[in-house]
Amino acid sequence: MDKNIILEKVKKIIHLWKQHLLGGDFMPEDANPNLEKESNENLLYFTLPMTLNYQRNSYKLWESSLKTFYDQETHFVFNPKMVTSSSFESVQRALVKYGVALQPNKQTEIWITLCKSICKLFDGNLVTLFESLNYDVFLLKEYITKSHKKEFPYLSGNKIFNYWLYVLSNYCNIPLKNKNLLNVAPDTHIIQASVKLGVISEAELSLSNVQLLVSSRWNDILQDTELLPIDIHTPLWLWSRNGYKNFK
Repeated sequence: MDKNIILEKVKKIIHLWKQHLLGGDFMPEDANPNLEKESNENLLYFTLPMTLNYQRNSYKLWESSLKTFYDQETHFVFNPKMVTSSSFESVQRALVKYGVALQPNKQTEIWITLCKSICKLFDGNLVTLFESLNYDVFLLKEYITKSHKKEFPYLSGNKIFNYWLYVLSNYCNIPLKNKNLLNVAPDTHIIQASVKLGVISEAELSLSNVQLLVSSRWNDILQDTELLPIDIHTPLWLWSRNGYKNFK
């Protein structure tokens, strides 16, 4: 693994991205109701569906979420207090209607668990979470992924946690501190791009800890550069998703 060669390739990919040559003029999370950026309602919109953003098409997830938000019959699922006071069946019907939940039982349970945690810990207001932890990535990571891991299913996972905060910083104007502590979110596209760039080998793809390995390697490569690990997520994700086009 030659760090300098990889960095040069990454810079070329970022250049292509900035020139709109990798697609991405419309990202999955652009399917949103354009709520007030810093509002609790906006934070909830970008948080609840994120817990179900695994092994699926991200564009379809957020399209489904937007339809669910605008439907008067299903809108309530974005209000944790209403979710916790509703029956499992009614929440399940609302999440399944437009395909937010693809696994009706499991993913409904995940959604309800997170809503209960938000109500119990922050009285339904996610702004309180960020204010209480001073918008500090280190403190947020300790709280969500360690001390309260069970109360934040999937959101506490390495991949989704990092990408969740990245999305909130972009779509909710969350002024994160210590943003350098956000790892690249190692989803399928990032892992494949990492293989293509020689960050990990084909043989390492089958390792059970491949996500942690990818994050660790990128942290090492980007150390002492102007690039933060999470900043390369979108360029690499689009590069992989579009078949590594326009790259020589």
